[in-house]
Amino acid sequence: DSCYYPLAFYEKRPDLRQGVMEAIQEMMSELEDLHKNINDQATNHIHAGEIILTYGRSKTVELFLQAAAAKKRNFSVVVCEGAPHYGGHSMAKSLAQSGIDTTVIHDSATFAIMARVNKVILPAHAVLANGGLIAPSGTNMVACCAKQNSVPVVSVTGMFKLCPMYPHEGQDTLNDFVSPSSVMDYTQMESSLMTKVDFVNPVHDYIAPQMINLYITNIGAFQSSYIYRLLTEYYHSDDWESFE
Repeated sequence: DSCYYPLAFYEKRPDLRQGVMEAIQEMMSELEDLHKNINDQATNHIHAGEIILTYGRSKTVELFLQAAAAKKRNFSVVVCEGAPHYGGHSMAKSLAQSGIDTTVIHDSATFAIMARVNKVILPAHAVLANGGLIAPSGTNMVACCAKQNSVPVVSVTGMFKLCPMYPHEGQDTLNDFVSPSSVMDYTQMESSLMTKVDFVNPVHDYIAPQMINLYITNIGAFQSSYIYRLLTEYYHSDDWESFE
C-alpha cells in the first residue's frame, strides 16, 4: 500500500535552522536579564513606609523586594506562611537577612491583617490569555481578601510565563491535584467519615483578571486587560487562536 505524505513535509526550508537558533538565543538572553529588568522597576512600585503582603516563597518576588530594600526604601513585609509546605518561613528569613522588617503570619490571619496592608505582591505560575493568573494554592484567598479591603494586587513575573490558554475550566485550568495526605492525616480519621468527605488538594489557584491590578514583567508593567494584546508579540496567531 502506498502512503500519502503532505507536500509540506518535504518542503525545503534552508532558513529554518537559523530562525530556530535565533529564537532560542533570544529566549536565553531574555531569561538571563529577567530578574535585572524586573528589579529595576522596584522603586517605581514600592514606596517608603508601605506594608506589603506576599504569600509563600517566590524567588522573583524575593529578589524584587530585596532590590527595593537595596535602594534604601524603608518598608515592611508581611509573609503568609503558605501551609502546608511553609515556604513563607524561608522567604521571611531571607528577607529579614536583607534588612527588611518582616513578619510571618498564619494563612488564616490574612483577612484580619489586610486592612493594614498597602499592597499585595503575588508570584505567578502562569499568566493566561485573558489576564488571569495561575499562582500557588492559597493565593486566590489572598486576592479575595485584598479585593474586599480595596488593596491593590500586583503580580511579579517574567513574560515567558505568558500562556495562550483561556480559563474555560475555572479553578481546574492548568491545575494539578495531589494527594490530600500532605494536609490531612488519614490515620486520625474514623473510617466511617472517610466515605462521607471529599478531599481536594490543588497545587495552584486561578485568580480572575479583575482581581489583578498590575503585572510587573521584564518588559514593563501592564494592566491585566492589556495581556491579551501581548499574545501577538509572543505567539503566532495559529498558536493562541486555537485556545480561544
